This record gives sequence, structure tokens and C-alpha cells, in this order.
Amino acid sequence: MENNIFLDFLASLQRLFIGYIPAAVLGSFTGYLIGINDPVYQIFRRLFQIPHSIPPIALLPIALIAFKELEPAAVSVIFIGTLWTVIINTAIGIQHFRRQGNNFRVAIFHIFHALKVGIWVAWFTVIATEMLTGTRGLGFLAWDAYKAGNTDYIIEMILYIGIIGLLLDQLLDFTGNLLSRIVTDGKKSS
Repeated sequence: MENNIFLDFLASLQRLFIGYIPAAVLGSFTGYLIGINDPVYQIFRRLFQIPHSIPPIALLPIALIAFKELEPAAVSVIFIGTLWTVIINTAIGIQHFRRQGNNFRVAIFHIFHALKVGIWVAWFTVIATEMLTGTRGLGFLAWDAYKAGNTDYIIEMILYIGIIGLLLDQLLDFTGNLLSRIVTDGKKSS
């Protein structure tokens, strides 16, 4: 059983990173381009709130129809949900960066905040898609335990899901703080 948990753990992380990483890169770049121009920011901030307001999991039926296969559908839903979140939060961060005299520490803080919110959305979407689709993953194991009436196993899966979410959050926090210190130390030495 422990071997299965490890494989399901890997399946969940694989879905997460395949959907999250491209969305984080594209979303950060797009958010930056929107955030550096005030009129563009004012237009797109409102426009992008529309797709951002749709819970990503609600897109799963459409993705299943479009892709006809579960894995690409799940990854696309994770990508789309993360993309809007990262674009909007990065654009807001770049606006703060500009208002505060192009302070790079402010930019780093806001970009990493956008990445953290994006990873939360992606992780929640991974778990929800696994519960709904009945495929491998920690969400599937938690739902399967529910159907079997195994409360202890449900709690165990919830703990795993929570610990992984915490570790991902802390990794982004650590990286953002490290970059912030590098920028600060670079300014002191010059």
C-alpha cells in the first residue's frame, strides 16, 4: 500500500508541475507586460477578472469534451486556472513596483506572492480533478477512502495533501526571500 501512495504522490506532483510551470512562466511575463503600462493595466485588469472568476474545476467538463482524454484535460484545467491567477497578481505587483519608485524588493515580493497564489490554485485543482475523475493521485486516494468508509485513510491523505501544499508554499517563500536579500545586498555593495 505504501508503494501505491508513493506512485499516487508522484502522479499528483506530475500533474501539478506540468500545469503550473508553463502557467507561471507565461502568466508572470504577461502580467509584467500588463503591469508596466497604466492604460493597458486598467483595461486588462477588469477584462481578466471574468475568466479569473470561474473556478478552474468548473472547466473540467469542457476540457474533457475538447481533449477527449483525461490527463490532457486535467493539465489544461490546472494551467488555465493558474494562468489567470498569476497574470492578475503579477500585474498588480508590477503596478506596486512602479508606484514605489521601481523598488525591486517590492517587485520580487509581489511576483512571488503571485506564484504562491498560483500554486495554491494549481494544487487545489489537482486534488479536485483527481477526486472527480477517479484517476491516480492523492485526491483519488482520499475520495476512494471516503467511498470505502475508511476515515483514518481519509485523514492520512488530507495530511499528505496539506504537508505538500505547505512545503510548496515554503519553497516559494524561501526563494522569494533569498532573491530579495540578493537584491538588497547587491545595492549595498554598489
